[in-house]
Amino acid sequence: MEHLKVIAFTHKHVDLKDLGNLVICNEELESRLINVKNNFDIAELFYVGTCNRVEFVFHGGHPLTDDFVKGFLRGLNFCVPDDQFDQFLDQVTTYEGIDALNHLFRMSCSLESLVVGEKEILAQVRRAYERCRMSGLTGDFMRLMMNSLVKTAKEVYTNTRISRNPVSVVSLAYRKLKDLKFVENPRILLIGAGETNQNISKYLQKHKFSNFVVFNRSLDKAERLAKDLRGKAYSLADLRNYKGGFDILITCTGATEPVITSSIYESLLNGETSKKIVVDLAIPNDVTEEVISMYPMHYIEVSSLQAIANKNLQERYNELIHAERIIDCNVAEFIPILKQRKVEIAMRQVPEKVKEIKSFALNTVFANELNALDPCSREVLEKVINYMEKKYISVPMVLAKEILVAKSKDIENN
Repeated sequence: MEHLKVIAFTHKHVDLKDLGNLVICNEELESRLINVKNNFDIAELFYVGTCNRVEFVFHGGHPLTDDFVKGFLRGLNFCVPDDQFDQFLDQVTTYEGIDALNHLFRMSCSLESLVVGEKEILAQVRRAYERCRMSGLTGDFMRLMMNSLVKTAKEVYTNTRISRNPVSVVSLAYRKLKDLKFVENPRILLIGAGETNQNISKYLQKHKFSNFVVFNRSLDKAERLAKDLRGKAYSLADLRNYKGGFDILITCTGATEPVITSSIYESLLNGETSKKIVVDLAIPNDVTEEVISMYPMHYIEVSSLQAIANKNLQERYNELIHAERIIDCNVAEFIPILKQRKVEIAMRQVPEKVKEIKSFALNTVFANELNALDPCSREVLEKVINYMEKKYISVPMVLAKEILVAKSKDIENN
């Protein structure tokens, strides 16, 4: 257990914009990991890289000294200047032994995530492990550990409310949107093609919405999003002249002044009088107060959504204590599992050793005596020896497991 090590860079100590310099692209992943695994004689290794963390998990006897961590990271050939590399060394977090195991459980259960309770981290850890397993970088220890990580995360997500209720403004906006009544396959105008509108369009596309028109200041960005949505793209300057009508308008731009004025909104309506849905995710708002008061609409704005998000996030944090209890129980369970596996591996030699002793006894030590026996007596003796052989193989394993179970119970009771 003491050989489990983690070298981590996370959102807690590294700016997210800088973290990207440490992410290893898929094309180079295997070669760079194999290089450090061989150079440092590491038994097992896997890497997790997400938008808010880069972590190297390995099983080896190296103490995580400053010199080792520096050499390990140098061996990964990050393309960063020396001064920035030294800055990263000041921002690294390391874990060893039980602390490393506890960290990995917490990470997989999203307790260490930028947004506590998001489930995507478990899938990311599993994909990262599987990729390294397929490349031959992991072994028996990591297999056992991943089984426990997955089991623990599922228990946390099932038995606590830590992942309940969306906490992102985008997910809340979509949830409010889908609760409203609108025509089948509504006409959707997306004003802005930034990350927020890209994310909400993924929700919409996933749920079979398909009638999109995208407006953006830079036409090429509008065209990229429109291509993904199989919709049409226009420059933001063309918004005033658009006559295709709409049922849902979703806007999120970086403009400092409102984009949807009464004159533009009137033009977009193109004579339609039905009640529209307007989702304004911009700060400051893209839609003027005049538009909201003058026209019939279901209006969803970011400030009301943020209040719900903060409340939901607090509810998740209230569940932390329950999640941590589940993690503590699973950490305690993992240690005897690991010891039992070590015993199983050590006991692999027992059958062969017993067979060697049996063969030596029959063919060398007692060869003359056996040759003097009649066939019936020899048959009975062989049955006795075969029975004893099976018992000598199984009994040590059973006793070892019983001892491990008894010790783990003593630890729990104390």
